Amino acid sequence: MTPSSPASPIHDFATWEPLLRILRAANAASLAAPGGYVAGYVAQRGWTLPVRAEPGSGGTAGFAEMQAGMRAARPVQDALGDAGIDRLLCVAEVAPGGRTRLHLLDPGPAVEEGTGPYPGPLVLVEGAVAEPWRRLPEPAPGAGPAPSVDLALLERTLRERLPGAVGASGAEIAAAEARLGVTLPDELKVLYGVTRARWEDHDDEGRGEEHEGHESASEALGCELFPLDELYVADARSRPCGWEFAAATAVITPPDAAVQGLVGSPGWIAFGDNGYGDVLAIDLTPGPRGHVGQVIVLDHEQYIGAELVAGSLTDMQTKGLAGSFRSRPWDQPPAMARLNGSALNNLRAAADPALEVVQICVRDDEPLSLTPLAGLPRLRTLAASPGTLVDPLEISCLTGLEYLELGARDWRALLDAGAVPRSLSAATIRGGDRHPLHIAALANELLALWDRPLITVTLLEGDLGPGEQEAG
Repeated sequence: MTPSSPASPIHDFATWEPLLRILRAANAASLAAPGGYVAGYVAQRGWTLPVRAEPGSGGTAGFAEMQAGMRAARPVQDALGDAGIDRLLCVAEVAPGGRTRLHLLDPGPAVEEGTGPYPGPLVLVEGAVAEPWRRLPEPAPGAGPAPSVDLALLERTLRERLPGAVGASGAEIAAAEARLGVTLPDELKVLYGVTRARWEDHDDEGRGEEHEGHESASEALGCELFPLDELYVADARSRPCGWEFAAATAVITPPDAAVQGLVGSPGWIAFGDNGYGDVLAIDLTPGPRGHVGQVIVLDHEQYIGAELVAGSLTDMQTKGLAGSFRSRPWDQPPAMARLNGSALNNLRAAADPALEVVQICVRDDEPLSLTPLAGLPRLRTLAASPGTLVDPLEISCLTGLEYLELGARDWRALLDAGAVPRSLSAATIRGGDRHPLHIAALANELLALWDRPLITVTLLEGDLGPGEQEAG
């Protein structure tokens, strides 16, 4: 790593100097300690750096300091935008006399967003996604439409509520089907045959008094209806999620479920939302106890699963949306095991042929052996806090791992032994209190094993001059 010449403002020490001065003033004690540094990240749309005065330093922490930090970070954010860089991790070392070394870490395309100055999950296989995002719906050969489906009643109800609405033509509906690659169910064709839900169609100017006082379209329909040309298939790609969280979920559909516990489905046709950000969809791939064409809601705060809210569009328009029961079968044993002091006290109790995800949190008792998990056919995720494993090399007995999250010491043991599982698609290094440059170097060793783009480190050097205490 060598000092960089300022090829662009983002690599010019002067761009960072106002922010560095604030960081020095707020972190004088930690910077003066042997090996002292401050670290964080700056992104085009946010940043996290310790700009508030350290406790006991005599400074006044508060809103003014944050405002000053925001002003100082703005030139850096502008330079990131000009350079086409989303975010940079940064580590600053400031000597007592003002000599400064600023390390800029560009995570690159193979590293997802992490916490603070540390790299996030490393995507070892380009384009890889966690198993729940690859899961397709199970067939439900016995499922059919709900008995409540009544196309004539649905159309009559809609026309009464939406007099004068502009409906889609047969050609427009056919174009939507061709774009989606799905044949729209009859109820949805009736809905859009009554109203195509375009904004320009709701302009009442010049239509006369007969339209005054009518409910708005959203009030009449009980939802914010998407225009016909904005219908989309709510498959797994429509709910993207980073590896750290995606790998820690499991797809489970109980035998009595009306809706399959999927991330998304090629048979979920999103047609509106409930006004709170939750997406409404027609479900053409129902669960064991569901109906083809039922109405489901996808919670915008969840990455997985959906809930039944109406047996059909006819039900939705004549009876309204039912309250959604927020169950979470994808977050329960036997597919999931989270071990900590208040939960299971050993892995043997958690071992089950259906086990997919194991998370070992910080524990006060003895480290655990992984041997009880050997040979489990579905185990794909292991996340173990530093110091919780007896021997990280026992990971070799877990032959189907696609995601592994460990502390730096355990990763070092695997790398030195040549025992990093080659089945992995993604990996995370828990930084803890380790130096961010150390974690970045370790991450690059892992990325290199899969010939993936590395984290680049650029060194900027400059002189801030004496600080206030030194000048005084």
